[in-house]
Amino acid sequence: MNSAPLKLKPAAQELVAALHRQLRTRWEALDAPNQPAPATPPDYRAAALPNDLKSRRVELIVEASDLKALDAALNSDADALVLDFDDTFTPTRANVETAYAAVETAANSDKPILARPRALYAVEEHLDFGGPAIAALCDLGVILAARPETPMHIYIPKLETEQEAQLWEDALALAETHLGLEKNAIKVCVQIETYTACLHADALLYALHGRAFGLNAGRWDYVFSLTKRVGAQRGAMPPRNDLTMDLDAMRAYAEALVRVCEARGAQAIGGSAAVAPNAQNPQPTLDAVRADKVREAAQGYVAAWAGLPMLLDSVRGAFGNETSQPLPAETAERTLERLLDLPAPCPLPLNVVQDSIGLALAVFEAWYHGRGVVVRNGRIEDTATAELARAQLWQWVKCEAELEGGDKLTADRYLSERRALADDDTAQVRLLDHLVLAPICPEYFPHAAQLLQPQEATV
Repeated sequence: MNSAPLKLKPAAQELVAALHRQLRTRWEALDAPNQPAPATPPDYRAAALPNDLKSRRVELIVEASDLKALDAALNSDADALVLDFDDTFTPTRANVETAYAAVETAANSDKPILARPRALYAVEEHLDFGGPAIAALCDLGVILAARPETPMHIYIPKLETEQEAQLWEDALALAETHLGLEKNAIKVCVQIETYTACLHADALLYALHGRAFGLNAGRWDYVFSLTKRVGAQRGAMPPRNDLTMDLDAMRAYAEALVRVCEARGAQAIGGSAAVAPNAQNPQPTLDAVRADKVREAAQGYVAAWAGLPMLLDSVRGAFGNETSQPLPAETAERTLERLLDLPAPCPLPLNVVQDSIGLALAVFEAWYHGRGVVVRNGRIEDTATAELARAQLWQWVKCEAELEGGDKLTADRYLSERRALADDDTAQVRLLDHLVLAPICPEYFPHAAQLLQPQEATV
């Protein structure tokens, strides 16, 4: 660190320090690619739903350092709020300071609050606890210390392995002991937003089942993870616009979560409605959001996220009207077959490649300037969609995907198209080129950005 560490409030400082003392060695030993598949869990039931969430149908996600959005959210009619330190958050020093102060504001609200700390891969460069601070533990400590008597609920992001789930479980148990809380007083919802987590959702829920009341779907993070795993083993992955929830491979993902929830008495929480309606003609977008959430409700989901207050009614109205029918049983082998049954590779339109480059650059530029979200072509784009865009570009270059017209998307052709959109001398361009041209797809871009351009990534 090049400057004095952030100052945490004493209660948060003590809790975060305790978590690091107990868990740093295990965090350093996390090694997702080499973990064995978890064993089939014994029979179990998920935790009971917290009372303050029993009637909620829509949760409004708010970037943790966006004070204006937080104020609007607290004064909205959202059933609950998601205070987000993950996909919509850029961890500049100023943002972390603002977000940690905003946790106090959220803690004083009567609204149900679910906070999403950063994922386990991330480090917090502005704090030090015997080494680089573990961002997830820093966020968690601040969130829990802000209201220890009635702790905020926690969304657990980007799990890959049972080892990671157990680390979260132990962190939460340690926090309860430190704060003098009863066992399992802190309730959580587990996000299933990686390919590995989808395959092992039952085992991940079991690792946290004393406190976990549900599973949450994150479709773009999931497709990003799937793209990394598929790699160059096949031809071009379908573009984002072709990976709709009407595709059977995507339905298989959505249904896999619901089957676990049905079997274990947990709630299935749908994905985020992340669109920005046209102010002059919002109804088509609102109708599309409603239709998407009606589909989720029919599958067995009971609530979902909204990315903007104006989407609340459309999301809420899709849930709670009818009881969905249980999904038919399906073997794990059949689910795996469906998950990987993606459309056959087709020639890519050049404008799809160009749009993916433009999307990634737009989000990366905003990220370097401290903004985690951009609105682009009517969509709310954030880390998750930028990760998907750059991973698909990597995959298309790696397999030299065929373009419409017969050309191949080679590394040189990618560079030619990227240079038509942006010069070589910006941080966001250097980051995208590094990610797209890497021999192996880098896991998460914020981590790569900190290594590549630390002076720009942490202003």
